[in-house]
Amino acid sequence: MNTILYIIQKEFKQIFRNKAMLPIIFVLPLIQLVILSNAATFEVKNVKFGYIDHDKTSFSRDLIEKFNASKYFNVISNFPSAKLANADMLEGYVDVVLEIPLHFEKNLLKEKKTGLSVKINAIDGAAAGVENVYVNQIIQKFNANARAELVMTDSGKYKIQRITTIPSFWYNETLNYKTFMVPGILVLLVTMITLFLSGMNIVREKEIGTLEQINVTPIKKYQFIIGKLFPFLILGLVLLTVGLIIAKLLFNIPILGSIPLMYGYTIIYILVILGIGLFISNFTDTQQQAMFIAWFFMVIFILMSGLFTPIESMPQWAQILTEFNPVKYFVEVMRMVMLKGAGITEIYPQIFKTIVYALIMNVLAVWSYKKTT
Repeated sequence: MNTILYIIQKEFKQIFRNKAMLPIIFVLPLIQLVILSNAATFEVKNVKFGYIDHDKTSFSRDLIEKFNASKYFNVISNFPSAKLANADMLEGYVDVVLEIPLHFEKNLLKEKKTGLSVKINAIDGAAAGVENVYVNQIIQKFNANARAELVMTDSGKYKIQRITTIPSFWYNETLNYKTFMVPGILVLLVTMITLFLSGMNIVREKEIGTLEQINVTPIKKYQFIIGKLFPFLILGLVLLTVGLIIAKLLFNIPILGSIPLMYGYTIIYILVILGIGLFISNFTDTQQQAMFIAWFFMVIFILMSGLFTPIESMPQWAQILTEFNPVKYFVEVMRMVMLKGAGITEIYPQIFKTIVYALIMNVLAVWSYKKTT
């Protein structure tokens, strides 16, 4: 036990002695948390909106006013013709063009139906899909209001009453996208730091030539591995703590679940990442090699974790592969515990799979580490 404590003490001294490494460990992740939480969003706002009103009636003006009142659209142009609107869309000055036909109000009053033309710049397909949803919602709301005002019963005395829906948003009442993203980005930062540092740690010993000296000492293999990796477990928990404080104070992210449960799962998860990092370091000879391999796996883990894209939207083969992605489980647990207040019963499947993952990776890492004497 004393041997392990001495190795841990030596590792902490080595970490804090490296002045260039300290900002990478503590400062950069916090800056990334603040920046990414504000930048990483799929919300589409301030859509540049233009319209062509051939009808110029109260109904057409009312429809345009609904777009003007929306927080998602920025009405910037009233085009006299479709040719000018198309030219502006080509130049990128406008994203959505609504064309209201002649006799729009007349057809709506007499025939109870009419048509509208909507052109959307779809170079960014994801944004175009969201914009299309926004446009349809506004038009459908306008249509419902118009029908409630115009359609009457056979007697002509009573108007159809409007049906009003009152949505109830659970777990994110204000629909703030940061509430969804911050827990996931916190997972990303804890994963990156622990994976990169653990992956380069033993490789660094190889580069400076001290690994051979350690290998010929009486230090046992398990003592060396525990002593080398334990400091990064502590650093991961420190990063989680600071990240949670920032999430609460700066972004006002709710923490509804058990904090000890969150830390308990994080310890298991970090053991997985440390095992992966040790496994990588055993098969690399330089820190640069370890960094490239770690980054390769990190990119795959991030893209297939459900952090930025829903797993349900992935192909079936990709959804199967995500079952082997530890980041996916950590993202799910953080969002469930922080935002839903989930307990150990709700996250039991993630806990079980992560424990199995940790056992497998650490057994492989210890087995692949060769201590020569």
